[in-house]
Amino acid sequence: MGERRRFPFQFALALLLIVCVVYLARNLWLSALGNALIHNDGPARAEIAVVLAGDPWGSRLLKGADLVRQGYVPRVLVSGPPSFYGINEADAAIPFAVARGYPADWFIPLRHTAFSTRDEAGAVLGELKRRGIHSFLLVTSDYHSARARRLFLRAERERGGGPALRVVTSAGGVFDPANWWHNREGRKIVFLEWTKTLTAAFGI
Repeated sequence: MGERRRFPFQFALALLLIVCVVYLARNLWLSALGNALIHNDGPARAEIAVVLAGDPWGSRLLKGADLVRQGYVPRVLVSGPPSFYGINEADAAIPFAVARGYPADWFIPLRHTAFSTRDEAGAVLGELKRRGIHSFLLVTSDYHSARARRLFLRAERERGGGPALRVVTSAGGVFDPANWWHNREGRKIVFLEWTKTLTAAFGI
């Protein structure tokens, strides 16, 4: 009987210790969750940069423009799905960059109807094939980079191959992998990215 009574107490004590360790180490594992979303190869010479859609702050586009200015690529392909009030995102993005001093002829709009990164990958890769591109820099937000890379590589495998790609991340907005949990938008970003990452793993 004594052994039976001791077991629930030992179990409760072990559970309490685990909860305490998880709580005390929360900064480490929460940071790890944020950093796991990031894949950054860094810039290198390529035939073109591709800026993915979905960045309301414009950080991706300005990063792509900086890659041209730094001599890594000659031009930027701007991915543009339908956006707000009937304006294609590429048609809103390019004037945003031009207003900040970048030449309009650095940018090529790619208007499409994709509403997911997976479908966007298909539209982008189709355009790169049409243009005879063999290497490109994939520019996206840091929190979106690891998932975007997996989806583009998967799309290339499904097509039987594709151009060499390097992922270049842009920072900005409200995501900081070291303390994303301290603000509401950071929590939303991590929740959505991990949800999309896990569902994509099951083909959803």
